Amino acid sequence: MYKILLVIILSSVVALSVHADNEATAAQVNGSWKMRNNEFKIWALGQQQLKIEFFGIFEHDSTYGRTANTGEGSGIARIEGDTAIFKPDGAEDECKITLKFIGGKLVVTQNGICGFGFNVRADGTYRKVSSKKPKFDSE
Repeated sequence: MYKILLVIILSSVVALSVHADNEATAAQVNGSWKMRNNEFKIWALGQQQLKIEFFGIFEHDSTYGRTANTGEGSGIARIEGDTAIFKPDGAEDECKITLKFIGGKLVVTQNGICGFGFNVRADGTYRKVSSKKPKFDSE
């Protein structure tokens, strides 16, 4: 009887810890995240919503020298566990940006065209550069 009870208790603890590991807290997501010249600004608003701004750069050589294309997008995303789905305001219907918070990093995948500018994409692994509340351009 005690063995069965112990197994049930241990199973519950393991299930809770696995669930807790997949939940991103506000402290884990809040702040500024960078990868090369690209940046995400993120702030938890409560009720599983994140305020997000993205700024990206694609640098390249042209016949006139080094130049860059830029793009940006902002909006509200919904977060479930450790994953948020973001579609910037005014972006094409096919645009879907997935932000996954894992191991202190932000892993981003972009599907579709999001209107950021030629070759500007959000994909990549970002590192947190600040935990302070970012200054959003829209404020």
